[in-house]
Amino acid sequence: MDRVLFGDNQFFGVNHSSDEKARAQTIRFQNNKAIMDVLDIAMDEGINTFMCTTHDRIEYVCNVVRDNPKYQDFKIYPCMPYAHKYANAVTELGILGTVKQFVPGNVFSTFAKGGLAFMKKDFASLAGLMIDAELKMFKGVNTPVIWMQNVITDLLLGLGMVDFLVTFYNHVKEKHNAEPGFITMNLPLLLDTLEAAGISNPTICASINKIGFRMSGGKEVYEKVIAEKRCRLVAMQVLAAGALPPKEAFEYVSTLDGVESILFGASSRANIKQSKGLIDSFSLSAG
Repeated sequence: MDRVLFGDNQFFGVNHSSDEKARAQTIRFQNNKAIMDVLDIAMDEGINTFMCTTHDRIEYVCNVVRDNPKYQDFKIYPCMPYAHKYANAVTELGILGTVKQFVPGNVFSTFAKGGLAFMKKDFASLAGLMIDAELKMFKGVNTPVIWMQNVITDLLLGLGMVDFLVTFYNHVKEKHNAEPGFITMNLPLLLDTLEAAGISNPTICASINKIGFRMSGGKEVYEKVIAEKRCRLVAMQVLAAGALPPKEAFEYVSTLDGVESILFGASSRANIKQSKGLIDSFSLSAG
């Protein structure tokens, strides 16, 4: 994985520090071209990996990247599922209606007849179909890592449904020839759980920052796990939702031996340039 990854929160009105900024970003990025313009700025600054949700509007980005030789070295890391899409569908259509809408083929008729018995018996097949449906828009795009969103990872982790994590891991590896990744707010527990299930050196993205923001178990526990180098690790929420100044934030995470990549999002050239420059300089010093 590249040292620096570019995220998509700013494109869809996600801002953990300010509702006002979130609203402004939502308005600014109503047009799909505005998203592409920022990605072009990121590329100009030497960032060639975009880590994003499977939001419907990402299909526009995929179409541009797929059809233009300019982006031949550009990589996209899809993060699935886009939970709001399914939550809204369940509210409007119910569970069976949601399955019918998002899962292709004749599986719906079988599901409708068998109900929960079918789900329990053949969950792996159903999960595989849903993963494939989420990834359809990325066909022909370089997607070397495919992530499970933390809302699902941590739910399955909390419920002890480890088989579902393993199903995702195997399907992504075997069907899509990509590295499966897991996003989490509990790095120590997830890593122990995946290793116990036979998954060694997993790829994990977790909140890692100087003040322990969204780091279940605490900063000291995380630092111990990171130093053990038992996984390929991406650090997210490095700025702790704006609580840390960029210089202090990126210096801390860049010097952690065991963090492979750093994820951040920004919407202006100045902020993208500053963040990329800080990561590069601190990483060079640490290395």
